Amino acid sequence: MVAVSSIAAGIQFGWALQLSLLTPYVQTLGVPHAWASFIWLCGPISGLLVQPIVGYSSDRCQSAFGRRRPFILAGTIAVAIAIILIGYAADIGQLAGDDITQKTRPRAVAIFVVGFWILDVANNMLQGPCRAFLGDLAAGDQKKTRTANSFFSFFMAVGNVLGYAAGSYDGLHKIFPFTETEACNVFCANLKSCFFFSIVLLLALCIIVLTCVNDPQYIPSNPEKEAEEAGKTQVSCFMGEVCVAFKGLQRPMWMLMLVTAINWVAWFPYVLFDTDWMGREVYGGDVGQKAYDAGVHAGSLGLMLNSVVLAVMSLGVEPLGRLVGGVKWLWAIVNVILAACMALTVLITKIAEQQRALNPALIGNPSMEVKGGAMAFFSVLGIPLAITYSVPFALASIYSSSSGAGQGLSLGLLNVSIVIPQMIVSAISGPWDAWFGGGNLPAFVLGAVAAALSAILAVILLPTPKKEDEAKISSLSMGSFH
Repeated sequence: MVAVSSIAAGIQFGWALQLSLLTPYVQTLGVPHAWASFIWLCGPISGLLVQPIVGYSSDRCQSAFGRRRPFILAGTIAVAIAIILIGYAADIGQLAGDDITQKTRPRAVAIFVVGFWILDVANNMLQGPCRAFLGDLAAGDQKKTRTANSFFSFFMAVGNVLGYAAGSYDGLHKIFPFTETEACNVFCANLKSCFFFSIVLLLALCIIVLTCVNDPQYIPSNPEKEAEEAGKTQVSCFMGEVCVAFKGLQRPMWMLMLVTAINWVAWFPYVLFDTDWMGREVYGGDVGQKAYDAGVHAGSLGLMLNSVVLAVMSLGVEPLGRLVGGVKWLWAIVNVILAACMALTVLITKIAEQQRALNPALIGNPSMEVKGGAMAFFSVLGIPLAITYSVPFALASIYSSSSGAGQGLSLGLLNVSIVIPQMIVSAISGPWDAWFGGGNLPAFVLGAVAAALSAILAVILLPTPKKEDEAKISSLSMGSFH
C-alpha cells in the first residue's frame, strides 16, 4: 500500500509544476493573458469524463498483467509523452517553422496545448486506478482503507512540496545545460529541468509498483453478463445515474452543491493565476522579463508554503469543527478568510505599484513588506484550502446517509458542482480581466465576492449535522481538486 500510495507523490509533483509554471509559460509562447485560462478547461473536462471511463474499464480489465497495472503503465507513458511535448514545444515549433522573433509562435502553442491536455488526461488516468488499487489491497478492511488513504494523502503533500520547491528555484537548468536553446529561454529551460525530475520520480515509483506489487488477473464471476456490458462506457452509465439522482435529490444536497459551486468560483481564479499575479502585479514584470520570471519562482515558493500549511491544517479539521460549533460554521469562517485574502491581493498590488513608481529599482525585487505580505497570503490560504478539501465531502457523506442515498453517487454529484464552476471560470476569467484593463485583480475580486457569498449561504442554507455524524470527517482524507 505504501508503494502504490507513493505514486501520488509523482502525480502531484507534476501537477504542482502545472499549477505554478504553465500559465506563465504559455504566455511566453505568445498566448495573450485573456486567453490563457481557456487552456485550463481540460482539467475539469478530463476529470468529469476520463476518470469514469478509466474507472469502469479498470474494474473489468481481464489482462494477465492485472486490473490496475495496465492503466498505471499507460498513464505513466502518457505523462512522459506530455512532458516532452510541453517542455520542447518551443523547440519543436521552431523546427516546424515558427519565427522566434515574433511574439506569437502558433506551432509551439499548438504543441503545448496538445501536451497540456494529454498531461491532464494522464494524471486522471493514473489517480483513479491507484486509488482503486488501494481498495483492492485493503480487501474491504475499513482500518486498512483508512490507512491507505492516509498514505495517499501524505504522498500527495510530499509531491506538492517537492513540485513547488522545484518551481521556486531558478537554477535547475544549470544541471541540464542542453535545455537552454535559441527558442527556449532560461524560464523555459527551468521548466524542462523540473519536468525531467518529475518524470524520473514518477517512472521510478511506477516501476516499483509494476514489478513488486501483485495485481491478480480479474476473472469475472458472470462472463456472459460482463460480455453484454463490455460495449458500454462508464460515462453513459454515470451520466444516466446522475440524471436519475438529480430528480430524487434531497434539499440538503442541493444546498451543499450550491454552496460548493460558489466556493469553487472563488477558488479557481487563484488556481489559474497565482504565480502570474506574482510575476505581473507583485514583481512588476512582463512575460519574458527577468522580473516576471523572478515573481513566478517566488509564487512557487508561496505555493510550497501553502502546501505545508494545508497538510498541517488537514490534521485539525475535526477538533476545529467542534471548537466553532460545527463543520458548517467552520466552512463559513474559512470562507471569510478566503474572501479577505483574495481582497488583500488588491492592497498588496497597490502598495507594490506605488513603491515601484517611487523607486524603479524595486521592479523584480519588491520590498520586504510586499514580499512578506505575498508569502503570508499564500500561507494563510492553506487554512481554507484544507477545509475545502474535506468538509464538503464529509457533509455530502452525512447528508446522503441521512436521506438514504448512495454515498458514491452523492460524491459524484458533488464533483459535478466542482468541475462545472471550474469550466465557467476558465472560460470567463481571462476575458473578464481584459474587460477591466488586464491583469489578474478583476478575477481575484470576483473570487473574494464569491467567497463571501458562500460563507453567508453556508450558514443560512446548510442543515446542521448531528454530532455523531460529524465524526465521519476524521475518516476522510485530503482530496485533489483536478
